[in-house]
Amino acid sequence: MATSTTPLPSEMRALQVTEFNAPYELRTIPVPKPGPHDLLVKVAVASYCHTDGMVAAGIFKSQLPQTASHEGSGTVVAVGDSVSSFAIGDRVMCGIPLHPCGECEDCTSSIEGRRQYCTRITGHIGVTTQGCAADYVIADARTTTKLPDSVTFLSAAPLACAGRTVYRAVKQTELDPGQWVAIVGSGGGLGHLGIQFARAMGLKIIAIDARDEGLALSQDYGADVVVDARRAKEDVVKEVQSVTGGKGADCAIVLADHTEALAAAVTRMHGTIVQVAQPDNISIPFAEIIFRDIRIKGSLVSSPGESEEMMRCIAEHGIKVRTNPFQGLDKIEELLSTVESGKLRGKAVLVVDPEQIEAEKRIGAKF
Repeated sequence: MATSTTPLPSEMRALQVTEFNAPYELRTIPVPKPGPHDLLVKVAVASYCHTDGMVAAGIFKSQLPQTASHEGSGTVVAVGDSVSSFAIGDRVMCGIPLHPCGECEDCTSSIEGRRQYCTRITGHIGVTTQGCAADYVIADARTTTKLPDSVTFLSAAPLACAGRTVYRAVKQTELDPGQWVAIVGSGGGLGHLGIQFARAMGLKIIAIDARDEGLALSQDYGADVVVDARRAKEDVVKEVQSVTGGKGADCAIVLADHTEALAAAVTRMHGTIVQVAQPDNISIPFAEIIFRDIRIKGSLVSSPGESEEMMRCIAEHGIKVRTNPFQGLDKIEELLSTVESGKLRGKAVLVVDPEQIEAEKRIGAKF
């Protein structure tokens, strides 16, 4: 194992779930050691995601104590013996899947967009293995992404899941430039990124949200049309049809729970829904599927190759992540209060190491 010339500490701070449905605890635990395919990353920023609430509630049956956050960015300080693609000092966005098997049908598929579906992985960081809300985290080199100099740690942390997820969802629409995509739940952490990725791909965007803050954010980030989902369903459908020649959107991306029926209604006949939100059950009237031939796709996070493609897209188009930074791991309750208020615009993040934030300014990080 190669390590930084600066000696690493033996202990670190970690924000952990120690009991389901209870407050996080900031604890002192040993610094982990990387295995053959691993990177030890000194965390700069850890981002909060809806999934973190599911972990804290015990939905994933994580082994406790569980270090929080599956969205992280930072600097590599040690590499495993089998790692040749990363070096100490690399700035990275941590990969979420830990230890894919490398042998199953998905790992060895010629289709790049299937590599993230390995079912024989050790787990997912921050969900079933230790996460990024700590001074250091173990990430798998095979699923981690290097950062261009222009992309900041503040942006990269939420991109680790939110960005990777919505970038692939936009790709899954398979639309051509000039076609219409409706993004349902457009004004959140994923939505404002989805708008920017869709613009970068030349799509026309109908942003649909049910919050004043979400509607304003959708407008700020360049949606062509912004529609208030609090109106009657038939009125929402009429408005979408009025800007699409009476046909409806060519595809809809569902980012908000329990909005899939609305997404189907605003989609044109023979169109497609890309489902990203994760309610317990997806409910769509049978007539949409049978009589209007609406197709449904699910979408997970980006594969390693798609993740690298996303980073190039961000650097080329200057895509920006709306972040709400909280300074320090001990600010978790303040962060949660903001999230639960419903007033959040963009993504809430914890700045773990402000020195890394300052240092990256010297290389021109700006997006």
